[in-house]
This record gives sequence, C-alpha cells and structure tokens, in this order.
Amino acid sequence: MVKFSKELEAQLIPEWKEAFVNYWQLKKQIKRIKLSRLPNQSHHHAKPHFAPSIFNSFRFFLHNIAHSLSDSHHPDLTIIQVRKKTTKGSEEEIYETELAQLFSEEDEVRVFFMRLDEELNKVNQFYRKQESEFLERGETLNKQLQILLDLKQIISDRRRKTSLSKPYSTGISPQYSPTRDSDYSENFGDSDETTSEVSQTDEVITTLEKNGISFVNSATRTKTKKGKPKMAMRIDVPATNPTRAITAITSMLWEDLVNNPTGDFVHKRKLQCAEKMIRSAFVELYRGLGLLKTYSSLNMVAFTKILKKFDKVSCQKASANYLKEVKRSHFVSSDKVVRLMDEVESRFTKHFANNDRKKAMKFLRPQQHKDSHMVTFLVGLSTGCFVSLFSVYAILAHLCGIFSPGNEPAYMETVYPIFSVFALLSLHLFLYGCNLLMWKNTRINYNFIFEFSPSTALKHRDAFLMSTTLMTTVVGAMVIHLLLRAADFSPTQIDAIPGVLLLFFTALLICPLDIFYRPTRYCFIRVIRNIVCSPFYKVLLVDFFMADQLTSQIPLLRHLETAGCHIFARVFKTHHPEACHSGRIYLEITYIISFLPYYWRALQCVRRWFDDGDVNHLANMGKYVSAMVAAGARVTYNRQHDDLWFAIVLITSVVATMYQLYWDFIKDWGFLNPNSINPWLRDELILKNKSIYYMSIVLNIVLRVTWVETIMHFKIGRVQSRLLDFLLAALEVIRRGHWNFYRLENEHLNNVGHYRAVKTVPLPFRETDSD
Repeated sequence: MVKFSKELEAQLIPEWKEAFVNYWQLKKQIKRIKLSRLPNQSHHHAKPHFAPSIFNSFRFFLHNIAHSLSDSHHPDLTIIQVRKKTTKGSEEEIYETELAQLFSEEDEVRVFFMRLDEELNKVNQFYRKQESEFLERGETLNKQLQILLDLKQIISDRRRKTSLSKPYSTGISPQYSPTRDSDYSENFGDSDETTSEVSQTDEVITTLEKNGISFVNSATRTKTKKGKPKMAMRIDVPATNPTRAITAITSMLWEDLVNNPTGDFVHKRKLQCAEKMIRSAFVELYRGLGLLKTYSSLNMVAFTKILKKFDKVSCQKASANYLKEVKRSHFVSSDKVVRLMDEVESRFTKHFANNDRKKAMKFLRPQQHKDSHMVTFLVGLSTGCFVSLFSVYAILAHLCGIFSPGNEPAYMETVYPIFSVFALLSLHLFLYGCNLLMWKNTRINYNFIFEFSPSTALKHRDAFLMSTTLMTTVVGAMVIHLLLRAADFSPTQIDAIPGVLLLFFTALLICPLDIFYRPTRYCFIRVIRNIVCSPFYKVLLVDFFMADQLTSQIPLLRHLETAGCHIFARVFKTHHPEACHSGRIYLEITYIISFLPYYWRALQCVRRWFDDGDVNHLANMGKYVSAMVAAGARVTYNRQHDDLWFAIVLITSVVATMYQLYWDFIKDWGFLNPNSINPWLRDELILKNKSIYYMSIVLNIVLRVTWVETIMHFKIGRVQSRLLDFLLAALEVIRRGHWNFYRLENEHLNNVGHYRAVKTVPLPFRETDSD
C-alpha cells in the first residue's frame, strides 16, 4: 500500500505546491509530540535509574488508560474548541483552536494546533482567491459567448434577407493600432429592411454595447442611400500570425482610402477566429476548475490523515471536533466550482460540440497518453540493432579502406555530411528524451509550459525510440553503401544512397498519414514555420525555446549545405567538388547559415518587446547580435589567416561568450544571486544536491569556450579534422541539452511563485471602457 505522503506528492498540482497543506511538517510535529510523551530517561547512569524508568513507563500507561476511560464515560467532553473569526475589513474567516486543560500544558501539542490552524487558513484563503478568479472568468466568458451568438444571429438574419432581396455589402474591416492588438470592425451595409427590422437590429446592437462591444463612430453613423444606418463594431483578434497582421494593415488602408468593406470572406474568417478563442478559453477555464476541485479533495484527505495520526499518538479523540470545522470550511463546503463546471460542460457541449457530449469531453478532458511496454521493447530492440550495425560498419570501413588517402575525399564529400546530420539530430533527440525524463521525475510541468496537448505530448520513451530508430536506419544505409561499394558498383549509383536517405526522412516529416508521431511532426513543422517567419508570428515559449536549439545546430545546417551542394551538382551533371568548399556562392551561403539562427532569435526578441514592452527583450536581442558578429568573424578568419582577423575573432568571441554566460546564469537559470539562501544560486532549487548546480555552472563555462579550437588551426589530417569538428558540434548539442533542464526549471519555479497553473487566453470582444 502506497503511503499517503507519496500519493500526495504525486498528485498535487506542482504550481500550487506551496498552497497545499504542509503535510510533511505536520507529520514531523506529531513525531515531536510522540517523543515528548515518552518517559524521560537519564543517560548518565543506566542501573540506578532502571527502576524509576519502569515506574515512569507504568505511570504513563495508567495515565493513557485513565484518559481513555474518562473519554468513554464522557463522550461529549470537549477536548479542543475551534473558533471561527472574521477579520476586519474583509470577509475572510480565520480559525483558532483553544485547548482544554488536558493539553494546555503541552507545548508540542499547542504548536501542532497553531500550525494546523495556519495551514487551514492558508488553504481556505487560497481556495477563495482562485474560486473568485475562476467565477469572474466564467462570467466574462458567458458574456463573450452571448455576444458571439448575437453576432451570428444578426449575420444569419442578414444573409437570409439578402437572399430574398438585392445584395448588400458586409464584412469585417480591421482597425490597426501599433500599440495594441488588432481591432476588427464589422460593417453592416444596405438591406431592404422595414422600420421594425431596423429597430430590432438597433435593440440587439444596444444589448451588445452593454455586454462589452464598442461601436465605431456610433454617434456619427453614415447612412445608406435609403436612409438606413451603417453599423460598425470592433472585435479584437490578436495579430498572432502574418495573415492577421497583413490583413489588419491592408484592410485599414483600404477602409481609409476607399471606405468600403473588404468582403464577406474576411467577416466569416474573423468570427471563426473569435469563436476559436472563446472555445479555448472555455477549455482552460474547465481545466482550472478541475485543478481547484483536485486541490480541495487532496487537502481534505490530508487534514483527515494528519488528525487521525494525532489521535493515535495522543490516545484521544480530538479529531472529531476539528474535522467538523474542516468540513464546514469554505474549501470543502463551497459548491460553486462544481456548479460552474457543470455549466461549462453544458454550454460547451451545446455551442461548440453540436450537443455531442463525447466530442465535448475530448476537448475538456483530453486523455493522457499512456506509456506502452511495446515502446520500451522497441527502444531496446533498435538500440541493439544500432550497436550491431555500427560494429559491422566499423569493420567494413576498415576492410574497404575508405579512409585511405585515395578514397578519403570522395567519401567525405558524399557520405560524411549526411551521416553527421543524422548523428547530431539523433543526439539532440536523445538528450531531449533525457530532459523529458528529468522533468518528469522532478515534477516540472513541461506540458503546461510548452502548451502541449496531454493526449499527444511526447514522452521520454518516445524520444528515445525516435533517436535510436533514426540512427539504426542511417547506419544500416551506411552498411549497404559499403557493401555495394565493395561489390564494385558504380560510385555514381551508390553515392545517391545518402541523398535518398535524406529525401526519405524529409518525406516522412511532412507525411500526412497518421504514422510515426504525426502530431509531434506537425507541431515541429509549425514551430519551425513560426521561427522562419519571425517576427510576424506571436512568440510563444516553445517558439523561442526551439530557436535556441537551432543556434546550437549551426554545424548541422552547414553539413546540410555541403550535402545539398554535392547532391544537386550530381543530379544536374555539374559536379565540381571544389565549388562545394571554396566557391563564392558556397561561402556566401555559409555566412547566411551562420547568421540565420541568431537572426531569427533576435527578431523574436523584437516581437516580444513589441508585444510586452519589456526592455529586457531588447537586451536579449543584443546577445544574439553579438553572436552573429562573432560567428561571421570566425567564418572569415577560416579563409584569411592574418593577425588582424585573429584579433577581431578573439575580441568578438570573448564579448559574445561573456554576454551569453551572463544571460545563461542570471536570466535563463536565475543563478548568481548573492543574497540567496543557497550561496550564488537561487532561493528555490528542485534538485536536493546543491553541488550539481555548481558543477553545471563550471561545465557550461567550459562548453561555451570550445570555439577556441576553431581559431587554433591544429595541423592534423583531413579525417582527424572532420572528427574533431564533429566532436565540437556534439559538445555544443550536449551543452544545449544540459542548458534545457535548468532553463525549464527556472520557468517552472516562476510559475510556482505566481501560482500559474492555467494559461490565460485572450478574448476577442473589447470591453467598452477599455477604449
């Protein structure tokens, strides 16, 4: 049977951990009570005090029996009395426990009930606060939903009447402001309505105004040719992607210059977007209510368990009175959360699931992705295959002499770049699996931080399976390549194998079939799209987290450049090996590849500054600009070995490294706080062993300065040089995987500090007073 303390640790909401009853501290206090009730034994002389010790034990036994008998004869005897008080200036209830004469002289018991009262008051206050916030959210969402339904009804009536009369223009034209989200206006044009129909529309619009919709130029509305008023209302839809941003600007210009609606398709699109936002907000509200319900039930069980333990130690039935007050307390007795959950289920099922409850529950209660023993078996199988194939590859490579001076250049041009790409990618996937495992074991809520769906989120076993399968396939292809090479096949035929392998995995990545983790593949493509199109997309944490991963995979991108050059050159029969290493176009592309990841990340910082107004984002952008300068200087120095460029590389690289280390330790990890209770770390740490953090700081510094080797130009062979480059690239990937854990640990602790367990979804309809 699992102990309740472990069960509580496993089930509590990580972001609300500090708000839960401190079950472990109360257990320690009960142990102190137990020790204080044991007979005092002197340790100076064992034999002279032997008899008194027995006498004290016997007296303690009789004392407990007497109390038990008195309690049985007087069942209504009040051992403790819990008083409920209301604080001045607020409606918060404070519980205070008064002890009877039986316990009044025992300090440990008094301390226990004082702490128990503190925990009960803490739980109640937190529950009230969260409950009021969720109730306010629910009220706001109901208003937003009613506005959406009214808009749909008006548009449906307009379209129905238009089909029976002459056409009229309708649409939504955005109002764009550089300091806030885009505002979208819906213009209702001409129609052959009667006077009563106009008055009914005005009544609906007046109701919408009261519910939060503000109308554009309501005092000076223009009229149609038949004297009917033109209406326009604002719908706030955040410009989170390029389409919305571009539509906002072009529609604003179109309306200002021509004063004409943009078309019915724009109007329909914006309403669909507003509906999606409200639906997401309902899902998050329901999730938050479920968490609060879990919070209530777990705390109730914790109080029950701890009071039973106290009764066992004190040999009294003191828990009955206290448990009555716990059950009457707000976090147990209030039914507002349950009623709101039922209301959300009902509204969501009716308006977003076509009265299909099963479909609605897929959104509101997504099923967790269960671990499969088959995945574990496949990981072990693919790992064994990889080890066996790699051993075969090493033997065949030695027998074929592919690294001999005669065969070395051709093999390095065609096979090595592809192999390096997949090896670095597989290493990154393996380290990501290690990150997932560590985050899971340390209760870091990475799914909430990344906003991943629980039903499709990748588990650590899945990441390991993807990594080992990828490398097994690649090494198997390399073995086939060597076997065909040994069988005297034409080099032009067998050298196409690496290119075919690359095309195969590219096709698998974009494959629409539901095979090999399609949700994960499509999520990856979507995030890469957001990065490439920076700063047009709103930057989420998963976006800039992935962009940081790309800055550590610049060697992989360069290998792709080399492989692509050779593949396309052979396809178009224009193969010139030297052009893929020293040509002007190749060098220009090398500069671009060295800049791009840092450039994308810098643009993301600009977008975040634009959205949040936080100057720290601009400071973060400076870090990536300095990295771009340093990367460009190193690429130039590899071609021009002179003292001037050596000095430039040294200065720019040192500045960029210092900038990066500062940001790693202080901003990303939250370390180097001189006033912390953990010297030069931070106040809250998830790992119990502090020395791991200090070792991680040193390791990060060492791996950050591996660029020194790139400017030393050791005189070694071509094969050794390529292997050294691959080793340095692998070390950077390892550094990034090591960095990932502490970055997300710090983000998780920030969420814990602010009790953020549910994300806030922006709502489409603007409150009237926000203008």
